[in-house]
Amino acid sequence: MPGAAGLEVVRAGALTTVQDLGRPGYAHLGVPRSGALDVPAHALANRLLGNPPGAATLETTLDGVALRALAPVTVVVTGAPCAVRAAARPAPWGAPVRLAAGEVLEVGPAVYGVRSYVAVRGGYAVPPVLGSRSTDLLSGLGPPVLAAGAALPVGDPGDGPMGPVGAADVLPLPAPPAELVLPVLAGPRDDWFTGESVARLARARYRVSSAGNRIGLRTEGGPALARARSGELPSEGMVLGAVQVPPDGMPVVFLADHPVTGGYPVLGVVPEEALHRAAQARPGTPVRFVLEG
Repeated sequence: MPGAAGLEVVRAGALTTVQDLGRPGYAHLGVPRSGALDVPAHALANRLLGNPPGAATLETTLDGVALRALAPVTVVVTGAPCAVRAAARPAPWGAPVRLAAGEVLEVGPAVYGVRSYVAVRGGYAVPPVLGSRSTDLLSGLGPPVLAAGAALPVGDPGDGPMGPVGAADVLPLPAPPAELVLPVLAGPRDDWFTGESVARLARARYRVSSAGNRIGLRTEGGPALARARSGELPSEGMVLGAVQVPPDGMPVVFLADHPVTGGYPVLGVVPEEALHRAAQARPGTPVRFVLEG
């Protein structure tokens, strides 16, 4: 029965949210897509437990989370590598771990990277909003950010097979980037910038700013991009991966909780399949943009 088993939050961490594959298709209502920032890590966690790809996981930020099992459950941790302990004993990262009722799973700080994913067999059965269980920091839709003492219901695990320890599915994902290299498809407003600025973007190095979040990855330390036009655009639609350039000239890459409209010009778009790298790039990580097309 969904919700019959569950987990209690012992330590919430700096920012831990429930995430699935998001709620695409509602931009016309002003609702962002949301969903897991590192989709491959989220998908691997579910695959290891025999969950469907859309099952909800927990996304931690930098310093992990601690959860107490209220009934026997099986969990797994993927994404940013970190120390994992179950019932006060070392447990594997990237492989299923069984918890008895009352035992605590401790997910430690990320050794490198930013976001770890904690999945439970059956998925987290929080109530869906517009078809998704994702927490959206911009619109406020979905479950609240985790807090100590909160109870997380668990769904029906069904009878799907779990990935066995030692199988290919337990291999870790590629390490978080020492340098973040993002492909960029130019447009739709690259003509708002001087040719020199566009060329400079392709050869410059920036750094990931600590001011970034699930809404967007902010950059710093590189050359400001100069405009060829004055004035401002009327607000227009924004897409996932848009590289928007505010008045300070520092590129911002829109992530899952981005606004659906904006008035600053978009120089280009990072393809969705490359954005999981941005999810694991720590502040200070060098950033390069590679113009394509």
